[in-house]
Amino acid sequence: MDLALSDEQVAVRTLAAEFVDREIVPHAAAWDRAERVDLRVITRLGDLGLLGLTIDEQYGGSGGDHLTYCLVTEELGRGDSSVRGIMSVSIGLVARSIATFGTEQQRQHWLPRLCSGEAIGCFGLTEPDAGSDVASLSTRADRHGDGWVLSGTKTFITNGTWAEVALVFARTGGDGANGITAFLVPTDLPGFTTHEIHGKLGLRGQATAQLSLDSVQVPDSARLGEPGQGFAIAMAALAKGRVSLAAGCVGILQGCLDAAVGHATTREQFGRPIAGFQLVQEQIADIAVEADAARMLTWRAADLIDRGQPFETAASVAKLYASEAAVRAANSALQVFGGYGYVDEYPVGKYLRDARVTTVYEGTSQIQKLIIGRAMTGVSAFR
Repeated sequence: MDLALSDEQVAVRTLAAEFVDREIVPHAAAWDRAERVDLRVITRLGDLGLLGLTIDEQYGGSGGDHLTYCLVTEELGRGDSSVRGIMSVSIGLVARSIATFGTEQQRQHWLPRLCSGEAIGCFGLTEPDAGSDVASLSTRADRHGDGWVLSGTKTFITNGTWAEVALVFARTGGDGANGITAFLVPTDLPGFTTHEIHGKLGLRGQATAQLSLDSVQVPDSARLGEPGQGFAIAMAALAKGRVSLAAGCVGILQGCLDAAVGHATTREQFGRPIAGFQLVQEQIADIAVEADAARMLTWRAADLIDRGQPFETAASVAKLYASEAAVRAANSALQVFGGYGYVDEYPVGKYLRDARVTTVYEGTSQIQKLIIGRAMTGVSAFR
């Protein structure tokens, strides 16, 4: 589907699709079993300029707009959501936050390395007792001379054991959203330790970790933005991140559609391909319609960002619909495959496992509904 895409956008999407088919799809099952992506794939994305999309060229990025970034993210989601997640967090959440709120020194130091894949970033927001209720986080950053001392625990942090820099959100003031400040914390500092979380249902190829900060000292130059601005920085990152996540879910939908059609047209039962049975066609048609709908919602949100228009509600709509549709599509594709879908030699089981968490992280489906409801009514259901 090339609706409204420029020649350059089509070329970038083609480049990404070819890379995914060559460098990711043949290895996705093995990475999933091993619970580890070969990180050389990230540096190769950097070499192609795909990792630095939306980041200015003067900081080592490749420029481009958010719709182009979504096209690439979609292809990565089709290939392996673990790879998509590594890129979405390191670039979409961390690098973009630095590009938007960072000092010139912070941009010069971190962005070229993140855009090349030489360094990976993680987003240290979620805590054991602060998930959807981000404003209640308890990690602290206290003044110490000219710098800060950070102590606390973060959990379910993508890239946590691989990152060279963690964007950590910590309490520097009173209770609530206004007391949170953001910091760029190098992960090799004394007192900073990580513990990888194994045995996940999906996204098994990406590192997910618990971060522990025990009196980690950073200079004031590590502070991102102003004191008390951390909550706003986190929300800005997550709003755009939801568009990226929606695009990854579109990739899952497309992968499910391709797999289901391929299997249905070659698998025979009762003397003919199962694609000839009405209920199989119904399942495939449902996936196709939802893939198109999710794609258009995602493109709309990306286009709003590129035009400088309010996009937050559209981002929540896209994230909510695409994530839930990805779960439905993977379930339907597995049904088309029958018993074969339950074996990891085939991709649909992995699509289902990877899709399930997309309804949970970067704002649960329930949180997205509250955001949308607030926009529709003008009344907040949050406390």
